[in-house]
Amino acid sequence: MTEVTWSASSSSGRSGDSDVVFVRRELKRKHPNITAKSQNNADQEDTEHGIHQLRSSLFETFSVTITMDQSLLSRLSPSHCCSYNTVKSWLPILSWLPKYNLKWLQMDVLAGLTVGLTAIPQALAYAAVADLPVQFGLYSAFMGGFIYTVLGTSKDVTLGPTAIMSLLCFSVVGGQPHRAVLLSLLCGLIQTTMALLRLGFLLDFISYPVIKGFTCAAAITIGFGQVKNILGLRDVPSEFVLQVYYTFAKIPEARVGDVVLGLVCLIVLLTLVFMKKTLPEDQAPTVSILARKLVWTLATMRNALVVIGASLIAYSLDGYGDDVFTITGKTAQGLPPFRPPPMSDTTANGTTVTFGEIVQDFGEGLAVIPFMGLLESIAIAKAFGSQNGYRIVANQTVNSQTGVCTPAGGIVTKLDLLPFGVTFFVSFWEVQYGIIAGIVVSGALLLYNTARPQIKKVDDDILLLELRSGLRFPAAEYLSNFIYTNALQAFPSRSVVLDCHHVSGIDYTVVNEIRDLQRQFKVQGVRLVFARLEASVLKVLLAADLQGLRHGDTVEDALQEALNLHSD
Repeated sequence: MTEVTWSASSSSGRSGDSDVVFVRRELKRKHPNITAKSQNNADQEDTEHGIHQLRSSLFETFSVTITMDQSLLSRLSPSHCCSYNTVKSWLPILSWLPKYNLKWLQMDVLAGLTVGLTAIPQALAYAAVADLPVQFGLYSAFMGGFIYTVLGTSKDVTLGPTAIMSLLCFSVVGGQPHRAVLLSLLCGLIQTTMALLRLGFLLDFISYPVIKGFTCAAAITIGFGQVKNILGLRDVPSEFVLQVYYTFAKIPEARVGDVVLGLVCLIVLLTLVFMKKTLPEDQAPTVSILARKLVWTLATMRNALVVIGASLIAYSLDGYGDDVFTITGKTAQGLPPFRPPPMSDTTANGTTVTFGEIVQDFGEGLAVIPFMGLLESIAIAKAFGSQNGYRIVANQTVNSQTGVCTPAGGIVTKLDLLPFGVTFFVSFWEVQYGIIAGIVVSGALLLYNTARPQIKKVDDDILLLELRSGLRFPAAEYLSNFIYTNALQAFPSRSVVLDCHHVSGIDYTVVNEIRDLQRQFKVQGVRLVFARLEASVLKVLLAADLQGLRHGDTVEDALQEALNLHSD
């Protein structure tokens, strides 16, 4: 720590009696309850003690400031920015790659094959949800894993398309692959910018009821959207309400082959899930370990098995020229060329759509999709991290998979149901509007609680008010009116003790309201006394030079102070 010397005469230009006057003025300003006797008859020893205390206070403040400045400068120094620990925080692969071993490789290969066989059919389904060619689902599932290997902090998260992201993509660019690629690029840039600027805290303002309301609505929308595919119906609108109506209206047009194949696949999937959940323990004598592992493997790869089996059946019948099933048809082979997406578009009538117009068409999707992608991945990664004993970094985690629709009914309050309900029902109109509406409602509730703090009132000769929450500018007018109505409009007017034990900070607006209240209290011949002020709050009030400021260390001291004023 840098050594600092300080003296009253050299620092402030004061010496001798000037120091005494300076200290007395500071002590009087900072401690207004000091008696007249202690102010006028303080001996030289007390004054020197005051000088010593003031010097110590200023020295500690100056030292802390220097230490903080040095710490900040050290963090901004080139050596710190380029240190190995800093590089590891940006590239988590450097934390585990040096310790990688053969056993980990064997486990990763097994897990990779299992997850891959599950992710491939999921990616095909998610492409259908987004109304894109099926190969785009494979493209999105293929590339993300390589990037997350280097930058990811959760070993259990599979990076790729999700049901909710597919639904959001459909709502913004459904049926336009080139725009979907551009949307993905822009959303990735937005998420990267958020990571670089450490803006992960913004996700804290999206409440859990909003997430669950959207997830439940999305689950219903996505699930019902597949009914038309199982029935083999065509020309069904994408809007949810119209989709429900036309699906039931067109049931007579259902294709028998699609219905049979769809139901058989559902039965097989549910059966394999049930078998996996009901497997006996390893110690069970009636089932061999080999048979148990076989059932577990088949159940784990159930999605891939169903896709492969159904594809073989459809391929066999199609080869004989039987048009029994609705099939995807021919798809592009290989990987697409590695190049930036087109920054402009051309409509069917030859009109050119500029990049700015495309971004304008994306609208709120550019704000909703990056945030929801992060929320999905963080929720899943945190769940795995809690189970397996590691922590994830919110600023580095991107698209994963969705949670389930299970709001905990036992702990949901009425205020939770409001943003949940708004998000849930609006999402059936437009999914991105549902999220925005839920965030707006949650923000309004948060602001309302800030603007209307809970105040406990104890009526007596002296009115005792206890603030149960913080006190900031939105609550200033409400607090002023509450005190005026309950103290100054009463007959006779009463002094007020304001218990600020839960108040950790105040601002300029609150200080101005307090100044106005003190003026009105003085006119009525009563007083406003503060109790249990935090040091930071007291410092602000003292710096504001409020005339007649009174405060006590305890509620009892403040009440006694108010009683003394009444007796005077």
